Amino acid sequence: MIATLDPAVPEHAHALDRLAAETIGWITTVDGDGKPFSSPVWYLWTDGEVLIYSRTTARRNAHVAAQPAVAFNLNTDVTGDDVVMMEGTARVDAATPSADRNAPYLARYADRIAAYGWTPEWFSEAYAVAIRVTPTRWRLG
Repeated sequence: MIATLDPAVPEHAHALDRLAAETIGWITTVDGDGKPFSSPVWYLWTDGEVLIYSRTTARRNAHVAAQPAVAFNLNTDVTGDDVVMMEGTARVDAATPSADRNAPYLARYADRIAAYGWTPEWFSEAYAVAIRVTPTRWRLG
């Protein structure tokens, strides 16, 4: 079981590169009835965690509050290889600055925010729930 990615290990370094370069990930939460719910999200890999700004109306917010065990993954290649999957513990983090005050996040998504006709301030109000996912196990390959 891999809990921490070591940049000195080539397979781990590749996963870290993908986490830094890709802009869409998938989070899977579990609702109160035990049903999984997966959704694509914008994210930022920072300080060894995945940071997601979640829409205030998203079901995942309640799911995380009730059941913090989640999965996060990146898309595979077309043959199903190049797997980067993480199991982790999610938490809503009210201490995280809003997206419009998070320079690395804005640098990553400013063009997409603008392409939707949004402003960073609007995005920060609509996607005001900061969810952090701490890895507990990785699957790479």
